[in-house]
Amino acid sequence: MITIKSFTFNPFSENTYVLYDETGEAIIIDPGCYESEEFTTLFDFIETHKLTPKQIVNTHAHIDHVLGVQAVKLKYNIPFLLHQIEEPVLKAVKTYAPNYGFVRFDEPAIDHYLIEGEKVKFGRSELKIIFVPGHAPGHVAFVNEPQRFVIGGDVLFRQSIGRTDLPGGNFETLIDSIRHKLFTLDDDYTVYAGHMGPTTIGFEKKNNPFLK
Repeated sequence: MITIKSFTFNPFSENTYVLYDETGEAIIIDPGCYESEEFTTLFDFIETHKLTPKQIVNTHAHIDHVLGVQAVKLKYNIPFLLHQIEEPVLKAVKTYAPNYGFVRFDEPAIDHYLIEGEKVKFGRSELKIIFVPGHAPGHVAFVNEPQRFVIGGDVLFRQSIGRTDLPGGNFETLIDSIRHKLFTLDDDYTVYAGHMGPTTIGFEKKNNPFLK
């Protein structure tokens, strides 16, 4: 059974997730840690729970979701996975990071590409990759059917959606991704988003003003 631990990091209040199961193997999703105390919080949790991180997988590559990737990658000597379309988005981060006050950004190398329909595996667990562009051109989400949840990044929030005014964003594409990918999941699926708290598919179908 997968346990989900969330951390809120950096000035953008980004949610970083550690997922692990009874084997102790874990994956780290969207490590947005930047300040030293944020890394300490993440690393102490992993050490305290005797976890073995196996890989870093990202929903997308906007700055708030990749700030900690390189340091986490080096700490645990694990690969970094991202959708291929997101590679230019990742490479752009170093050009604008100083404008947001992030002067220590180290660009990580992508070790493997995430592909829709394939699985992210750790321990006895797996997540299905779905392609949900619109907020970012190569955005993906991770679905677990047995426990009925999705790690959704910046696609769908509680009564909101991801912004589409950044390079590569497109409102119509985002709405299409939500309607034809996320909203095909049953209403009881929990959505763990890249910002704010979790929600459910059913709640958003009824209450999200962008999807009426």
